[in-house]
Amino acid sequence: MSHEYPINVLCATLAVSASGYHAWAQRAPSQRAQANAALLPLIAEAYHTSRQTYGSPRITRWLLDHGQPCGRVRVARLMRQAGLNRRLRRRFRPMSLTDSDHDLPVAPNRLLEKMPPVRPDAVWVADITYVETQEGFLHVAGGLDRYSRRCIGWAMGDSLATTLPLAALDMALTQRRPTGGLLHHSDQGVQYASRNYRQRLAQAGVVPA
Repeated sequence: MSHEYPINVLCATLAVSASGYHAWAQRAPSQRAQANAALLPLIAEAYHTSRQTYGSPRITRWLLDHGQPCGRVRVARLMRQAGLNRRLRRRFRPMSLTDSDHDLPVAPNRLLEKMPPVRPDAVWVADITYVETQEGFLHVAGGLDRYSRRCIGWAMGDSLATTLPLAALDMALTQRRPTGGLLHHSDQGVQYASRNYRQRLAQAGVVPA
């Protein structure tokens, strides 16, 4: 307002002495104000590191983890004053990871005819899912031994190409080295029914099921 009206007019309107105003204007910032000024860049760093999704509780924990103790109420006040409002993430609704609408060969479900396996490496099951990370959603292909329910191979990536489950299959084959008679069951999606995947199963002597 001092840029719009003379100081003496403002002081008279607000019933403040001109000497008192000048003393206030020349006064050094308080220790609290200086501490807030030093804290605000750290708050802004945590806020932008989280892609504007952290609220005051998580930013307070971030400050503590970085050796800067501070109360949540103080952090919330400084964030509000700086206009650092938390941006809510939209709920992720993934599309189906299984594309069964294809013309590729589909193996019969041989598990319907068999008893549960009584030894390891008799039946493997495979599927693709996703996990949430700070960088976004990551696709994960995995395989389980149906007998032991142990994860025997996995691969992660940002693509649903056949190379993803192939990498998981190669890990399983390398680690377990099945000797024969192994059944491989999947959801028969396009990745598992692809030519490259079927060829890899055939090379290893594994029967799709």
